[in-house]
Amino acid sequence: MPSSDSLLHDWAKKSALRQKQYKQFLQRAKPRQVINLLPQLHAEAFSKIDCLQCAACCKNYSPRFKTPDVKRISKHLGLKESVFIERYLKLDEDGDYVAQQAPCPFLGSNNACSIYDQRPSDCVRFPYTDEDVVVRRQPLTLKNSSFCPAVYYVLEKLMAKV
Repeated sequence: MPSSDSLLHDWAKKSALRQKQYKQFLQRAKPRQVINLLPQLHAEAFSKIDCLQCAACCKNYSPRFKTPDVKRISKHLGLKESVFIERYLKLDEDGDYVAQQAPCPFLGSNNACSIYDQRPSDCVRFPYTDEDVVVRRQPLTLKNSSFCPAVYYVLEKLMAKV
């Protein structure tokens, strides 16, 4: 197995080439076996990857802003919920509130989140590499592996171990 540095070198290109293998792996893998390995692999991935060097998730995609998120963030910003929604959010095709624009309006030029301690629950949980979402929502895992080096790393390690 290559070292972590070589594994992550050119990861986006390698991930794009392995989407079919990832899909086949996730379809065949025993969910319990994968889920049991996730906490360790998640921690390992984030010991090697600095999100502030990437922020592709914040630059290209929006989390869902659920009702508790809207309440908490609008209060933090000192805005009425309706003003917060009007200023920052829109409804997507699934009827969820998402950011009106990309990159996220709360992403700073240094890739730091200006509402980090109040960020939406989707942001707290992303990229879901320590949750059953990896096997339960396979299309999401595959999509995330195309832009998040942590998901790529976890999938590569899972395929080597399982």
